[in-house]
Amino acid sequence: MVKIDRAKVEQIVQAVGGRDNIEAASHCVTRLRFALADESKVDAKALDQNDLVKGQFSSQGQFQVVIGPGLVDQVYEEMIQITGGTRASKDDVKDLAGKKQNPIQRAIKTLADIFIPILPAIVMAGLLLGVNNILTGADIFYEGQSLIEVHPQWTDVASMINLIASTAFTFLPVLIGWSAARQFGGSPLLGIVLGLILVNPGLMSAYDYAKAKLEGTVPVWNLFGLEVQSIGYQGQVLPVLVSAYILAKLERFLNKRVHDSIKLLVVAPVALLVTGFLAFILVGPVTFAIGNMLTSGLVSIFNSFAALGGLIYGGLYAVLVITGMHHTFLAVDVQLIGSEGGTFLWPMLALSNIAQGAAALAMLFVYQEQKSKGLAVTSSVSAFLGVTEPAIFGVNLRLRYPFIFGLIGSGIAGILLAVNNVLASSIGVGGIPGFLSIFPNQWGVFFLGMAIVLIVPFTGTLLYGRVQMARLRKKAAAEDCEPQEAVLMNTDGKQDEERASASGTSAPPVTHPDDAETAGDNSFMLEMTSPLSGRAVNLSQVPDPAFAEKQMGQGIAIIPAEGKVYAPFDGTVVHLIKSKHALILQNEEGLQVLIHVGINTVSLKGRPFTAHVETGASISKGQLLLEFDMDVIQSAGLPIITPIIIPDGQEQINNVEELPGEAIQGESTILRIAYTQGT
Repeated sequence: MVKIDRAKVEQIVQAVGGRDNIEAASHCVTRLRFALADESKVDAKALDQNDLVKGQFSSQGQFQVVIGPGLVDQVYEEMIQITGGTRASKDDVKDLAGKKQNPIQRAIKTLADIFIPILPAIVMAGLLLGVNNILTGADIFYEGQSLIEVHPQWTDVASMINLIASTAFTFLPVLIGWSAARQFGGSPLLGIVLGLILVNPGLMSAYDYAKAKLEGTVPVWNLFGLEVQSIGYQGQVLPVLVSAYILAKLERFLNKRVHDSIKLLVVAPVALLVTGFLAFILVGPVTFAIGNMLTSGLVSIFNSFAALGGLIYGGLYAVLVITGMHHTFLAVDVQLIGSEGGTFLWPMLALSNIAQGAAALAMLFVYQEQKSKGLAVTSSVSAFLGVTEPAIFGVNLRLRYPFIFGLIGSGIAGILLAVNNVLASSIGVGGIPGFLSIFPNQWGVFFLGMAIVLIVPFTGTLLYGRVQMARLRKKAAAEDCEPQEAVLMNTDGKQDEERASASGTSAPPVTHPDDAETAGDNSFMLEMTSPLSGRAVNLSQVPDPAFAEKQMGQGIAIIPAEGKVYAPFDGTVVHLIKSKHALILQNEEGLQVLIHVGINTVSLKGRPFTAHVETGASISKGQLLLEFDMDVIQSAGLPIITPIIIPDGQEQINNVEELPGEAIQGESTILRIAYTQGT
């Protein structure tokens, strides 16, 4: 066990503002998590200079200091002794951090927590509706006609696709009811029933309400003289959100006061009956009117000031991603689709994704160091497919100007889309595939906007970046300190002398591990079989800066194809995390590897995981170590992507070799690790 320098831990405490600034502190397998009284007191520079600290960032009211697996436990224990504080759980820190947020921040977080778990269904619906648009849209393949008009044999195929795709939006209140009831502390099953009540086929569909109101044919119930409209709330957000809140609070109230022997007969029937009456008599009509009023107001603003609205939303959407506020607009998009038949916000989101990806891709031609070039490529691909966090946090924000050029490009494109009222019929498909969500007759304008967000950020970043690099090289030459480029290893493990020569540097020798015995040193090559089956991707695609920015060490990530983790070598289980979502393994030569299943899966408290080993157990290559339920993890709105890390602090590591994104099996070699024993 590595001896922790107490002075370094004391420096961490001082850097986060001292013991009086720490309201609560906990840790997970990789980082310290703080609820701080005042984050402005954090000395980021002091943390960066601390040898124990691999990285730092603030997220949802928590300040997180990345230490790395194996050391974070010791650092935490030492910190508790220094501060005299009490140990806190991750939920304690999360709750304290949440209380520090203002009401708007809490509301945004609540909306995000409700909508993120149902995103897979919405994305599926968006993709299929895009396919349906291609089949049924005129002027795509044939002038003035759709594909199914020219080839009627495809009509029923399109009809079935439309049925499958539209179901998620038709029964959206059911999905929201399930997620909202769970978020508010109620029974998810009762939330589902509530959602079904609000879209019961016996009610007039909300989509027919406007026409029926004009014709005076809206059906009503007569409750002892009180007339209540008998309409459903398809495609609506606010009615089911507020009703689910009432249902959850009422259920919890009854659970505390009703005797266990009759709970089954009382709690659910009374909670649903009272909530149902309130939903149709008061909550539904009021929130339906509020939702339509807000929607009409937003539409009016964009109709009156289209260019300004497009510039602001299109240009600043990536800023919303940084703050986490972008999740709030999912509800707005859904409301617009339900009330107006399409949303003008989602097309701008899709182009903002592409703009940040184009800026990140330009850094491929600006960076000199090979590892940074790889990060630029993989993060840009991720952004082009609709996930921008790796590009924003891993590349663009580091130098700021790529991020700014991305904002400029998406702002210009936002003006173009808003002025031409480009609409999406569904949401969930971002980046380049986002055109599938756009009404086909508006593809031309959308593709023009796509050209803008590809060209402007890429060109601006490339030209400005090269000027900046030339300036830095000139400055370095003047100071006689030409920066050395890191020497990596090719796939055969040998030194890339050609690249070193091209950069004007003399590369230090790297001994190939296969030649270790001949060279007479302690170099070795470890071949480790894949602990999971799935698809190998670069760490930059992990939606967590601690992993994506390699703050804890090098490695790869795997998108699992099945929920099983196997031993990659013969060795020992150094540590099985209490929540069973991560293991630290050590091979017979003493090299440690962290396998971290999913991101933020610690919050599930071990529910989807079944461990077949314990801390201290000996393991054999290919042995089943851990099983996990991928559906449970994904239904909680958490990524299942699994980082496999060679933690920093093991000085013997020379290089970690990565595979490109490809399908792998559990027995495939995914890492070849060159290391020197005993250094």
